[in-house]
Amino acid sequence: MSGTSKTAPGKTPANGAPAPGEDQDLGAAGSQLTTAPKEETPNLPSLGVIGWARWFWRQLTSMRVALLLLLLLSLGAIPGSLIPQEGVDAMKVEEFRGKHDVLGPLYDKLGLFHVYSSVWFSAIYILLFVSLIGCIVPRTWQFVGQLRGRPPGAPRRLSRLPAYTTWRTGAEPEEVRHAALKLLRKRRFRAHVVGDAVAAEKGYLREAGNLAFHVALIVMLIAFAWGQLFKYEGNKLILEGDGFSNTLTQYDDFKSGNLFDPDHDLTPFSFSLKDFHGTYEATGPNRGTPRVYEAQVTYSEGAYGDEKSKVIEVNKPLEIDGSKVYLTAHGYAPILTVKDAKGNVVMDKEATALLPLDSNVTSSGAVMVRDGYRNAKGEKEQLGFNAFFLPTYGGEGSTMLSTFPALLNPMLALSAYHGDLGVDAGFAKSIYQLDKTNLEEFKDSDGELFKKQLKIGETMTLPNGAGTVTFDGVQEWANFQVTRQPASGWALAGSVAAILGLAGSLFIQRRRVWVRAVKGDDGVTVVEMAGLGRSESAKVPEELGDLAAVLYEPTNDDDTPDSPDTHVVPAEGPEK
Repeated sequence: MSGTSKTAPGKTPANGAPAPGEDQDLGAAGSQLTTAPKEETPNLPSLGVIGWARWFWRQLTSMRVALLLLLLLSLGAIPGSLIPQEGVDAMKVEEFRGKHDVLGPLYDKLGLFHVYSSVWFSAIYILLFVSLIGCIVPRTWQFVGQLRGRPPGAPRRLSRLPAYTTWRTGAEPEEVRHAALKLLRKRRFRAHVVGDAVAAEKGYLREAGNLAFHVALIVMLIAFAWGQLFKYEGNKLILEGDGFSNTLTQYDDFKSGNLFDPDHDLTPFSFSLKDFHGTYEATGPNRGTPRVYEAQVTYSEGAYGDEKSKVIEVNKPLEIDGSKVYLTAHGYAPILTVKDAKGNVVMDKEATALLPLDSNVTSSGAVMVRDGYRNAKGEKEQLGFNAFFLPTYGGEGSTMLSTFPALLNPMLALSAYHGDLGVDAGFAKSIYQLDKTNLEEFKDSDGELFKKQLKIGETMTLPNGAGTVTFDGVQEWANFQVTRQPASGWALAGSVAAILGLAGSLFIQRRRVWVRAVKGDDGVTVVEMAGLGRSESAKVPEELGDLAAVLYEPTNDDDTPDSPDTHVVPAEGPEK
């Protein structure tokens, strides 16, 4: 922000530049306390194409534009959290479009259903990336130049600086300067003798932290972009005893980054679910909360890798060559035997996974008999059952909700249909829901939908001799999420570096100290000390007073009892 500020005579502005009328060497003493580029007002009447291009580049690479772009990036990510995204849940996107005739097409035009791959979000991302690089590169070279240089010499009149002290001593000027040089270096100042004074500087880590913060932002941007482009994530529900091979066709659902190639980039491995083990709190306010929740698997890496065992727990995944296998859910699969009208077995003790509806694993789904069934007339048909399963049934008269997630009193409720399941229509359908378009209900004696509750070992006989369904038992299943997020380590390292860099730039102050020792008119050595910081702070005069007290002791004697008189010249702020 440009503006005009006035500084009281004899006082130095916070940026180290000399006030009008002051000695130019005072401005040099306070110069380069920061590597922030100087803003130049463009000569508008003489600007041509090149001039405007330079002006635009200066604006783009300024810190305030970088902060503005970072704010826009944060605001742009908000719709991605509130509006369904095609890459996350395409079904919810279609549902939203169906319910909102006006907002749906509008969101499509604005790219709000795919925010993170939209043109406008990518433009903000790229501009922020360019802005940070354009800002950091010149500042880095300036900072390297400052590190290779030396602190500037002392101004002629140190008394003009914000923190100043002076005393007289019987020691020789060379002795004072030598003692000051030794003291300042001991306090980790970069110090050297320039003429009749010692010049010292400290706090370079402030600018190093500032640069580290912005470099870390670039690392994070690259890591996040790389991770989004080459990531993949898929889910697979596996029954106990079944296995999984990491190929695209094995997944129940799968999504990946735009540059991910499933044919070449999927990590080759396979695993089998040997056993799922879960125990739950039986009493108290946490009743039903899992105590043990783990899956015992055997896995092998590559096509011919040795088989190994692993227990996968929540937040303790199986890691294979950059891919992680997480345990995300658990449920039950009733085991059923279905016979047709002639007693032929058309489903032989087959387990069908049902999906949990609540924390007590009340589950629902569909059981389908696709092939081999013939009705009482000998005609080929398909059977479908809406299934509702309770691992712990509360008993007759209770609600159809499980009271505990473990298998204490399992009960299966079935309602029966026959006809065409629609699974051969040529397009994908959910295996957990019945398409009743071409199905007919089995009717009971009252003409209502035929349904029955079964315990393990019980059999349901379909009306009109259409067959039987036997509930043989329960098998458990576990759902696994396989993910690969490349460059996540770089993103973490960038985040840590950004925090450390920001802390350094906020809490470390860059400051300079000068110690001048010269012979006075009466032959007694006059010592002057002054300090200057990038901004007004109580730390500079406090540190100067401490240094003066330490330096005063060895350079003084009984004949020169004058003690340091430290004072701070307050700086005036800009006129309002």
